[in-house]
Amino acid sequence: METVSGNLASALRIEPGITAIIGSGGKSTLLKTMGLELMRAGGRVLLCTTTHMFPVAGVPWDGSSRRLDAAPWKPGALHTPGCTCEACAGLARGSICQAGVLDPETGKLSAPAEPLGELAQRFDYVLAEADGSKRLPLKAHAAWEPVIPAATANVVWVVGASGLGKPVAEVVHRPEIFCEHCGCEPTDTATPGRVAQVLNAEMQALGLCTARVMLNQVDTLSDPTMADRFETDLDRPIVATSLQG
Repeated sequence: METVSGNLASALRIEPGITAIIGSGGKSTLLKTMGLELMRAGGRVLLCTTTHMFPVAGVPWDGSSRRLDAAPWKPGALHTPGCTCEACAGLARGSICQAGVLDPETGKLSAPAEPLGELAQRFDYVLAEADGSKRLPLKAHAAWEPVIPAATANVVWVVGASGLGKPVAEVVHRPEIFCEHCGCEPTDTATPGRVAQVLNAEMQALGLCTARVMLNQVDTLSDPTMADRFETDLDRPIVATSLQG
């Protein structure tokens, strides 16, 4: 198990193109953290969703429901909506922005009006939050989830360690599906073995066996050995971290 506190993009082996972030327990935080890492390394980065998400705080968006090329931004640099300078045209190195259609009633962004495949032609990295979890640390997937774009280069599957060792009904989004996968009851504990069993079953069913698994919130574990047991039962290497924010 690789435990990291920074440089997640490197630890997760993120290649240029579209990255889908799925699972539960820190997707939005990973989206922003990894986006800023890639920007600081000189990449042109676009943050977005294929479902719904709250706008990423501090990352510019042009505020319209038109096609959103958005306006890349550099920390400390002035930006005026509608500016046609090279940076705002998405051509400068080391920039970040977000795109999507804002719902004024919910305050959430949905997918950009322009296909992500087209946006990926103008950005080095398109990071897309491609799943929902109702802010719970663990989840199982319904038939229509996750919403992974075509031509996705990287899939990162986030698992929230704060749910390990707690009742399934309290910490799992779609607990009935979770229980079907591992043969337990909602009142049973979400053990590392059960979570690994569900993850393996879904990876096989979804054809996502090459996804990188990130165990987040490891600082919340009362028994740190649960992280090791999870990796052992999953039978694949994981990246462990504790994202803040």
